[in-house]
Amino acid sequence: MRKILVLHGINHNMFGKRDPKQYGTVTLEEINRRILELSETLEVDVEFFQTNHEGEMCDRIHRAYEDMVDGIVINGGAWTHYSYGIRDALDILEVPIVEVHMSNVYARESFRHHSVFGEIVQGVVSGFGVDSYLLGLRAAVASME
Repeated sequence: MRKILVLHGINHNMFGKRDPKQYGTVTLEEINRRILELSETLEVDVEFFQTNHEGEMCDRIHRAYEDMVDGIVINGGAWTHYSYGIRDALDILEVPIVEVHMSNVYARESFRHHSVFGEIVQGVVSGFGVDSYLLGLRAAVASME
């Protein structure tokens, strides 16, 4: 069975508590549960990883290369806008990568309008809350076919 790695970035462990106007009240556990439900329908295995430490994120991406995952869904949070280290780690992978954001980053502060991952990802889903993850998972699976 194909395997998708879902990467949750910095501060995502605080979903449900942090800025409900932008992110709603859904928790990271609920997001993962909804992704897992969809993954069963799409017949893919999903693994989740969240960290607040940039080096740990890079290490997990490196391990994804070694594990030969079939696709990545990543919400890098603030790292999306400045982490060339994570961008370069992702660029090592030869699988579809879909960037997702719960909020509409283009309706927010201008620094959020740029993604350093943008040039290497298959596409971006932004502004649909938890559905951004679900749409991102569907896009990753479709890109693998």
